Amino acid sequence: MAYPPAAHSPTTRQPSVKVILTSADVQRVVDRIAHQILEKTQGAQQTVLLGIPTRGAPLARRLAARISAFEGVDVPVGVLDITLYRDDLRQHGTRAVGPTDVPAGGIDGRRVILVDDVLFSGRTVRAALDALNDVGRPASVQLAVLVDRGHRELPIRADYVGKNIPTALAESVRVTLADPDGVDEVRLYGGDR
Repeated sequence: MAYPPAAHSPTTRQPSVKVILTSADVQRVVDRIAHQILEKTQGAQQTVLLGIPTRGAPLARRLAARISAFEGVDVPVGVLDITLYRDDLRQHGTRAVGPTDVPAGGIDGRRVILVDDVLFSGRTVRAALDALNDVGRPASVQLAVLVDRGHRELPIRADYVGKNIPTALAESVRVTLADPDGVDEVRLYGGDR
């Protein structure tokens, strides 16, 4: 029976890890996106932030807090679960359906900004747009992401981007946030050391 090489073996290749955004960088990026939202929405008037789980929801709450700190405007925040709208349900195991939490004033006739951590193929955003149709009819929909890594499969682009990170398909981008992960950081995984 063949065993894998020992961890110290020179033939063992460890995937490379590169920190793209530190905790301080993430805070600066969130502040910049909050300022951009204020500029492009005339002070966030008639605006609702809807976070896409898992990391989009705390990111939306953080953006709302920064907008409030900068302008004293309370932007309603909600969560939009997209589980049943994904096009890969048959390819992956069963997923638990999460809560969709729409702010009390609803989204009808308002500007909705979908918030997510990483924009990649665009399929998550497509699912979010489908889910949004079942929740209400916004006046317009925009997209805010912490990281855009490219490789779009659908004609979708973000209106607010924290950082563009050109990646190879074999690489992956992982975002951790203080809430719920304990630390703010964006890492790029892939390649060989």
